[in-house]
Amino acid sequence: MASIRKLHHQLIQKEISAVELAQDYLKQVKALEPKLHSFLCVTADRALEQAKQVDARLAAGEDLGLLAGIPIGIKDNLCTQGIPTTCASKILENFVPPYESTVTTRLAAAGAVMVGKTNMDEFAMGSSTESSAFQLTANPWDLERVPGGSSGGSAAAVAAGECVVALGSDTGGSIRQPASFCGVVGMKPTYGLVSRYGLVAFASSLDQIGPFGRSVEDVAVLLEAIAGHDPKDSTSLKVEIPNYASLLQPDVLKKRKLRIGIIKETFGEGLDPVVGKAVMDAVDQLKKLGAKVKEISCPKFRYGLPTYYIIAPSEASANLARYDGVKYGFRKEDAESLMDMYTQTRAQGFGPEVKRRIMIGTYTLSAGYYDAYYLKAQKVRTLIKQDFERAFADVDVLVCPTSPITAFKAGEKTNDPLSMYLTDLMTIPVNLAGLPALSLPCGFDQQGLPIGLQMITNVLREDVLLQAAYGYEQATDWHQQQP
Repeated sequence: MASIRKLHHQLIQKEISAVELAQDYLKQVKALEPKLHSFLCVTADRALEQAKQVDARLAAGEDLGLLAGIPIGIKDNLCTQGIPTTCASKILENFVPPYESTVTTRLAAAGAVMVGKTNMDEFAMGSSTESSAFQLTANPWDLERVPGGSSGGSAAAVAAGECVVALGSDTGGSIRQPASFCGVVGMKPTYGLVSRYGLVAFASSLDQIGPFGRSVEDVAVLLEAIAGHDPKDSTSLKVEIPNYASLLQPDVLKKRKLRIGIIKETFGEGLDPVVGKAVMDAVDQLKKLGAKVKEISCPKFRYGLPTYYIIAPSEASANLARYDGVKYGFRKEDAESLMDMYTQTRAQGFGPEVKRRIMIGTYTLSAGYYDAYYLKAQKVRTLIKQDFERAFADVDVLVCPTSPITAFKAGEKTNDPLSMYLTDLMTIPVNLAGLPALSLPCGFDQQGLPIGLQMITNVLREDVLLQAAYGYEQATDWHQQQP
């Protein structure tokens, strides 16, 4: 599986055309989809048309960027004009957006070729992609296991070579956890670095769009293309975007002399010993590369999970109130009254996990419970953020496992939502604090399933995050393994 840079070189040297490249990946999609089910919608016609435009620009002698002609997958909660955007929910089964999200607009301008829309947990609520209303995506490393979630389709598509890179969204680990399960690199940027305009909202103060790739450099290239201020998004940050890929130099860890902190609270009960050993082996490798390592305590880290499952459902209950059958999406047609139409539409349109979170969120926001739950959770969120701030006064990068376990079998946790929620234990605090974080491969368990190493940096220090990950990646070959 070739990198963005290698494919770009082949395109520039006329060793392959953009159309031929798109056809190659579309063939791979056609061959693998009967088993994987990574895509909800394959956009072959659009991909070939975009590829033709890239070839025409190359023939005209235009100087094209690295992403021109590169096949990419887009998570199906990002609006694409004229292409269905379902959020893997029956309530949006036939919804075709009249506008384009900012990130997909920027990718189209960069010449990227959209292969299709990837499967996901319904409205991004889940950790296994099993709550999709339409299909179950398989993990390319073991077809009986889940790819993680909610961006499981994007992670599986990149791991299986159905696209070069992909976009996902991360509300509580929905990029990093599937990246860990599928053995690829997945990154959640600083909150506000990437525009959320055109991202169907789950929890607005937590959601962030980010890239998947098979290498840190591919993720850096994709991040640079989608990052930057957007006047259409009121939470978008006005900051200068560096050329992230150019910062990835040989021996970067020795030159930077990074201070790395191991989060003590992530190595306790519930952590698979094999996962823990792989992460500590990765830490030893970072030491050999010149990093200074110390143990760091983030005592409020353990409160991330209960805090998240008050704040996120609360925001979800407000955001999903708009799906009532009136303006767009699914509508129960033979209802006896307006109220009956509302209730029947939502009862039949939403799946069990989405209903569960809407009910939790509505309860925590209700009169008499707001102060006891939602307001208290927001205060704990501040304490978690302060823990991170104290940690970053001593170190540049925090490390821990991305997930306490490797990919589990499909159906194994479906009837135990609390057990499912625990797979996001390590990733959720990062979203609560709005920090950038990345998962990259650091080993395999006894079943040959990938293990992910999570790296976390301070706000807007994506440069340090990518350099630390790149330094480790260059010293190992985990990212080169293929399912």
